[in-house]
Amino acid sequence: WKKRQKVDPKDYMFSGLKDETVGRLPGKVAGQQFVIQECENCNIYIFDHSATITIDDCTNCRIFLGPVKGSVFFRDCKDCKCVVACQQFRTRDCRKLEVFLCCATQPIIESSTGMKFGCFQYYYPELALQFKDAGLSVFNNTWSNIHDFTPVSGETNWSLLSEDALVQDYVPFPISEELKVVRISTDAMKSIIPITRGGRQKSSEESCLAVFFAGDYTTANARKLIDEMTGKGFLLVQTKEVSMKPEDAQRVFQQSASDFIPLLEKGPVVALEFNGDGAVEVCQSIVNDVFGGTKVFVSESKASASRDVDSFYNFADMQMGM
Repeated sequence: WKKRQKVDPKDYMFSGLKDETVGRLPGKVAGQQFVIQECENCNIYIFDHSATITIDDCTNCRIFLGPVKGSVFFRDCKDCKCVVACQQFRTRDCRKLEVFLCCATQPIIESSTGMKFGCFQYYYPELALQFKDAGLSVFNNTWSNIHDFTPVSGETNWSLLSEDALVQDYVPFPISEELKVVRISTDAMKSIIPITRGGRQKSSEESCLAVFFAGDYTTANARKLIDEMTGKGFLLVQTKEVSMKPEDAQRVFQQSASDFIPLLEKGPVVALEFNGDGAVEVCQSIVNDVFGGTKVFVSESKASASRDVDSFYNFADMQMGM
């Protein structure tokens, strides 16, 4: 115990800064807690995973937070633009925050106004491993499903950012020599998190559910299908990674459940909902052509697809305690 390095709290805190660009490089936070407080007009970047992060009394800051295993809590902040990945997201007494968010559970705002949310969109080489280290799945992102703890009748305290909002217009790449070494991309095609429509209006009556089962290439296969489908103009509405029991499979997959139940023991499934006219037919043909040897559940018909989507996501939300 005596040989252990002493943790200096100052290494895990930015406090009282003004007009500065500061940050932590990959490997420098390594799962510790972090505190950001009383900063004004700063660019702040945490390019690592951490345990929890609290942000208090910050004004007009641009903030990037790499994967947070627990909660990110903004209190008494205003006019900040952020990119955040976490298990839990919460704000209290905040004004005008714009957040590109990846959150595994339902984000909560309290006594906050002028909040705007978009889907997390970011890449640098270390980020995928940091998500793993923080225990976060890239497929569990409820960024647009906001719960307002203190709604005001006739007013909306939050809305979604416009679909063409660009991350780097809100949180620019760092220009300090120290932080420039991180090889960032905000290209949607490279984003660690699949870009989902979330709660935005669907373009079509037709959706399609595709479910991949645990194996060596589950993540890569799911990403491949997303690329193929979005490349053909279909919209990715939502994604989910969750464990299923045989009785869940019976409920969700119905007649074809027996084909998939043996696969559930290997680990969680990854589900994708696509939207657009003809989604079911195109998804089936891509799965047959590209994933011939892999068992994938795909909605059978346009008629059954919306039931598939509803029954899977109802089950998943109950599992995640939404």
